[in-house]
Amino acid sequence: MDKLIIEGGIALNGIVKAGGAKNSVLPLMAATILAEGSHQFSNVPHLRDVITMQRLLTHLGVASELTNNNLHLTSNGLQSHDAPYDLVKTMRASVLVLGPLLARWGKARVSLPGGCAIGARPIDLHLDALKKMGAQIEIKEGYVEATASKLKGAEIQFNIVTVTGTENIMMAAALAEGTTILKNAAREPEVVDLAHYLIKMGAEIEGAGTGTIVIRGMQNLKPAAHTVIADRIEAATFLIAGVITGGEVTVENCPPFLLETLLQHLKKSGCKIKTDSESITVSASERLKSIDIATSPFPGFVTDMQAQFMALMSLARGTSRITETIFENRFQHALELKRLGADISVEGHTAIVKGVEKLSGAPLMATDLRASASLILAGLAAEGTTIVDRAYHIDRGYEKIEEKLTLLGAKISRTNQ
Repeated sequence: MDKLIIEGGIALNGIVKAGGAKNSVLPLMAATILAEGSHQFSNVPHLRDVITMQRLLTHLGVASELTNNNLHLTSNGLQSHDAPYDLVKTMRASVLVLGPLLARWGKARVSLPGGCAIGARPIDLHLDALKKMGAQIEIKEGYVEATASKLKGAEIQFNIVTVTGTENIMMAAALAEGTTILKNAAREPEVVDLAHYLIKMGAEIEGAGTGTIVIRGMQNLKPAAHTVIADRIEAATFLIAGVITGGEVTVENCPPFLLETLLQHLKKSGCKIKTDSESITVSASERLKSIDIATSPFPGFVTDMQAQFMALMSLARGTSRITETIFENRFQHALELKRLGADISVEGHTAIVKGVEKLSGAPLMATDLRASASLILAGLAAEGTTIVDRAYHIDRGYEKIEEKLTLLGAKISRTNQ
């Protein structure tokens, strides 16, 4: 099993380019089910989750080829309407094929999704919305079995903000009969990116990026070409890598508006920030001060950066309260950070982080994708050697992370010993 070995205590400096967003490319890939022909995507990262989605789409009848961050998918007909457990169990985004399959082919059998062990992620909101659009849905032996002769437009009020739910229903509505209105819709940039691609395919969509999205269903859609937006989580992780080690890192190919809330928090904690239209530079000349955060849907503090920010606050001056409102089991990294010497206690949905003067290297075990990133960041700042086991988690969302960190001056290597 792969491990990352980190020699910490080295200030990271330099420039790194953000790759394409994992959380954008996965729904974009699912959208290819909606139209026969050749779909082209650029700025696509080589990630385990992308490979998993390729395998799932191949099973369904969509051929794909990923070369030099360019992804070519050819959809020429359905070979299967079944998304089996073996292909879905490692990635919750697999449920995104449900809406497109149902809208285009009138039937879908999709295993209930898996992914990181960070808490329950029910898809009830997806299913309730599809039922309002006329689908017949049953849960049998761990599978969602759905049929619909023709989906109908409907007004959908999400009880809570759901990113994959918004994306799934937006795709389904693009081929539904009539108009669908999504209220309390997710506003994440990745949702907007999907809407832009669906519009290129011929869909009529208004309001993406707001709480209300209106989709007018089309009889047919066509394939198109699209460049995936920057991965704001990867970009933010590299910026914190610079700050936590006392260096200065510039992330290119990432518009600052994608990270506006994070940058506000970093500035409040004492970081120096410089931006232009496509790049961000962050540094800190002295020890940061502790600040409180609470995760929330976009444009709030993104849950996927909570773990990395906790690592940063573990070395800040004072006490930080970090509240997780999205997932109920997303503090597993706290115990591992404590192995490095961090002073963290968890009370319900809040972690209380008392900043310490230094961290010391230790063997660690990653439990999920973003926890992996936090442990790597802490290891980069710690004195001595840190070994992060189960490195496969990081490969789900970061392309060649050790190579990019090495370019910034880190001493990090991978082993399977």
